[in-house]
Amino acid sequence: MPILQELSATGGSDDVRFLYDRLVSYFPQLEPEEIHTEDTHNEIWRRLVQRAGKELDDKKQIARDKGFWTITQNGIKRIEEEETNFSFEVKQVETLSHTDVQTMLLEIGKILGYHAQAEFEYYDVVWRESGRSPRLSHVFEVHHKGSIDSALAKLKKAYDAQRSKTFLVLTTERDMNRALRSTDEAHSGAFREIGHTVKILSFEQLRLLHRSLTNIEDLLQDFLER
Repeated sequence: MPILQELSATGGSDDVRFLYDRLVSYFPQLEPEEIHTEDTHNEIWRRLVQRAGKELDDKKQIARDKGFWTITQNGIKRIEEEETNFSFEVKQVETLSHTDVQTMLLEIGKILGYHAQAEFEYYDVVWRESGRSPRLSHVFEVHHKGSIDSALAKLKKAYDAQRSKTFLVLTTERDMNRALRSTDEAHSGAFREIGHTVKILSFEQLRLLHRSLTNIEDLLQDFLER
């Protein structure tokens, strides 16, 4: 699917040499040495991509011609079928607005015993140990539209100033991949300095966390009492 999605996004065809790079972002669980050797891609990574390409070619979902891969009508049909299968879940995520996510973060913070506040200074949501605490223990940036780099810059400022725990909440998987590249310590991402501290969540993950915590809120309060 990543190969089909990338070919579709580039107008239908591309040189496989460029696909080697762009497909990496779909697999953040891979270690750098599993993909690169110094200034090129290692043989194992290229072989895996080529194997997947051959399978797609055998299924008539792409056509390969001397390293140039083109998506076919069968490939386009597969993408459309995948989108149909997951349309309900995607619709749920898209109905969440920036304000909805802020509200969930405020409610989660309250349930966990923090003093939570939205639009504090230039941060979307912050948590503190108490209303009188000067330190921001948690800082959240919610990215619905606009620049991911701008959100990461704010989180970097919060971490540098008070060593706050930082969280970036994103709408789509593509945005998550972009953020992971920007915070990639191994490949000199623009915000690699906070790659080990910033946590990246999707709207859907946050929605599930909010639902789970609100369902056990009363029981959880008993455990959190000091």
